[in-house]
Amino acid sequence: MLKINLLPIRQLKKRAKATQQLFGMVLLFLLVLALLAVAGVIQAQKINTLKTDIAQLTAEKNSYAPTLKKIADFKKDIEELTRKTEIINKLKTDSSLTVRVLDEVANKVDNQRMWLESLQQDNSVLRLSGIALDDQTVAQFMDNLKESPFVQDVALSGSSQKSVSGRNLKSFELNCTVSQPVEPPADVTAVN
Repeated sequence: MLKINLLPIRQLKKRAKATQQLFGMVLLFLLVLALLAVAGVIQAQKINTLKTDIAQLTAEKNSYAPTLKKIADFKKDIEELTRKTEIINKLKTDSSLTVRVLDEVANKVDNQRMWLESLQQDNSVLRLSGIALDDQTVAQFMDNLKESPFVQDVALSGSSQKSVSGRNLKSFELNCTVSQPVEPPADVTAVN
């Protein structure tokens, strides 16, 4: 028996072409899916590698934590020692300052014309009170104190007449600022 295809040739060609196109599209789709799957696997491997690297770096960082803590403790200790050293140096300076100021004041007093009744030092403020024969002696004492490298800003805070053993003498009060000189005086270096 004989089979006759009654469909026109054009339709057969179209059908064959459509089948080929459909087959090509399915093949292309499968190829794209395969490429995406391969890319996904590669990305997953990269992610796993990066996670492993992060875990290793975190472990390494954590292994440095005790060392970093020791360094931080050493820095705190150094700061504390520096602070204590500064305090000790300040105490040495202040204690030697008081002694030197007392020496300077004692050397500037004219024992024949005046005497001191009180001397008070509060940090950098020095208050002196005493009795002198006259105003000129007080002025000379103030000038002598101003020449001292340890004493600055000598100011007369009060002066009054006072009767001592039947004589009219001058009672005075001085306020001064005291500090270490920038350069030590020549006689102090000779002692050291």
